[in-house]
Amino acid sequence: MQTFCLTVTCQSTRGVVGAIGTYLAEHGCNITDSSQFDDMESGRFFMRVSFLSEEGTNLETLTKDFAATAKPFDMDYSFHDEAQKMKVVILVSRFGHCLNDLLYRWRIGALPIDIVAVISNHMDYQKLVANHDIPFHCIKVTKDNKKEAEAAQMRVVEESGAELIVLARYMQILSDEMCKTMSGRIINIHHSFLPSFKGANPYKQAYERGVKLIGATSHYVTEDLDEGPIIEQDIIRITHAQSSEDYVSLGRDVEAQVLARAIHAHIHRRVFVNGNKTVVFPASPGSYASERMG
Repeated sequence: MQTFCLTVTCQSTRGVVGAIGTYLAEHGCNITDSSQFDDMESGRFFMRVSFLSEEGTNLETLTKDFAATAKPFDMDYSFHDEAQKMKVVILVSRFGHCLNDLLYRWRIGALPIDIVAVISNHMDYQKLVANHDIPFHCIKVTKDNKKEAEAAQMRVVEESGAELIVLARYMQILSDEMCKTMSGRIINIHHSFLPSFKGANPYKQAYERGVKLIGATSHYVTEDLDEGPIIEQDIIRITHAQSSEDYVSLGRDVEAQVLARAIHAHIHRRVFVNGNKTVVFPASPGSYASERMG
């Protein structure tokens, strides 16, 4: 039996959940996990349902036949095969901790994605990526060639069929055009000291100010720099006895963990953009036992 998931957003109204449940039952499907949320402020409804197709109804039929159920509620909906791994392109510059962490999680199966390419504006990680049998593309970015460089990056994305771009400490600002083209499909990671400690050496700045919490934020990329809808955050406590080097090391650890959890939520269709924020449904029991793995 195949396992599928259905994601739905629409205006909050009576009968939506019943209509979805009735439709799945009539098509020989058994719900195994369900999450829903009504945003009382916006009046929007969000739902994610995992289910087994016990009588062999395929994805194409489920999608086509659902139109009649969705129309009265003006639903935005999508069906997905949960066995199908999402194709991902990773962008990285010279900080490799997030890239290394993602490659490890991917290799051991903790992050079930299909990494179809790694793009960098430097050659530092070419051998590492090649050793994982993943295509590596070095695309230099300068003030003068930014438009051409982004066009080359988008060719890699389009030709590989990637559905998601991950900025694993990629230290270039993306254009508004690229952000719009890939809206809701670019995930970034950065420390959570902003806006207090901007520019170079934020961890050193934090150390000099005696900061006691180090955090990281992963969010969707929008035209507003570092202000996209937040997917995942975390913090780690530090003490006066730790050095500025400790701040950097601990900060990199929490960045890697937060980015992995954000990607995991996205690829399992658990994240819904809700205006300037997100609805993130928790993972079902047993689906990611190592989600907080260090």
